[in-house]
This record gives sequence, C-alpha cells and structure tokens, in this order.
Amino acid sequence: MRDFEANLIDKKVKRTTLAQHVEESIVDLLMTNKLKPGDKLPPEMELIDMLGVSRPVLREAITSLESLGIVKRKTRDGTYFTERISSKPFKTMLSLMNDNIEGIIEARMTLELGLVTLAAEKITDEQLEALHETIIAIETKEDNDYGQYDLEFHHIIASSVDNPIMQGMMDSLLLAHEKVNKQIQYREKEKTVAHHRAIYEGLKERNPQATFQAMYQHLTFVRDKVLHRQ
Repeated sequence: MRDFEANLIDKKVKRTTLAQHVEESIVDLLMTNKLKPGDKLPPEMELIDMLGVSRPVLREAITSLESLGIVKRKTRDGTYFTERISSKPFKTMLSLMNDNIEGIIEARMTLELGLVTLAAEKITDEQLEALHETIIAIETKEDNDYGQYDLEFHHIIASSVDNPIMQGMMDSLLLAHEKVNKQIQYREKEKTVAHHRAIYEGLKERNPQATFQAMYQHLTFVRDKVLHRQ
C-alpha cells in the first residue's frame, strides 16, 4: 500500500476513534447529572472548546448520537438530549448479534421474567382485557399463523410496566421475534394458548410468583422448540 493511502486510513481511524470519545464525553454529561434528559447541550463552539476537537469531529459525534436517538437537533435552536430513552441503541447492539439466536432468546428470557413480575403489580384492567383478546385471537385462528397476536401479547406485558428503559430493550428483542419464529419447525397452538392463559391468570390475580412460573414455563417451551431440543 502506498504511503499516502496508509496515512489517509490512519487519519480516518483516528478521527473515528476521536468522534467515539466525543460521544462518550457527551453521554457522560447525563451520567454525571451535569445535564438531564430534555436539557439543551452547550453551543457548538463551547463544546469544541470544552472537548478540544474540531468542528467536523464534533458534528460526526452529534450525528451518531442523533441516529441512536440520544440527542435531537432543533433547527435554529440547538441540540437537546431526548427526554425518553430510545430503543435504537439496543436495536444497533442486537443487529450486531443477529445470528446468535440462543443469546437473543436467553436475553429475552432474562428481561421478560423480570418484566412480568412487575407487570403483575402495574398492569391495568384495560391492558388485561387487551391481553385476553390476543389469547382469543390465537385460539380461534384457523391455522398456525398467529405470530402477530403472540407478539402483541408480549408487547402489552412490556408496555404495562411503563419503564422506558426496559421498554426500549424489550422492543428491540421482540424485533427478532420473526427470525426466532422461523426456527420453529412445528407449532402447538393449544400449548401456546394454555401458556398464555396461565400468564394472564397470574397477572389478573396480581400474583408475581405465579406469573413468573407461567412465563418461565412458556419461554422455556419456546427456547426448546427454537433450538430443537424437543
């Protein structure tokens, strides 16, 4: 490789690395409570001076943070931290691990088992009714193409907890739902309905222990089918 090409690559790597450090420094403003979600970032020239970087590097970092849903730019008004955490960082991480089906399933099990115990405390009567409707929809479906209702069932439970951090993580994991579903060679609708009903009953009774056990049984069943352990 010619020397000038090597120099260009070296400069590009250093600039990218520097932009990543700038991203971390900006996020650190949140982590150290110097700024809060929804707060406006310092003006561009002030940030350049604070961080000791060039304008192109700062703008590259801001663009990256915006793509992750961490900041948002308002025309003629500056850059702000978003008020609610976005699911985009989790989606980005998940896309890098998209072929690790077992890892995705285990991550989902870990998160959803915790979510469902909180849902037993927080879920509303309206959400319980919506949950029951998805069970009826699966049960009365004439074929095994009930994936959308299965997905909705788990979305309702996740949203009932009303925690934007966990919601973002769960939404990202459920994006892999279709890919995970394709790994299932045959379906057992009756078992799915039975599992969902048990989870629903635990939530309706506001019983975290019963709900946890029912969800664990369901997710273990799904895991074993996807990984062809049964």
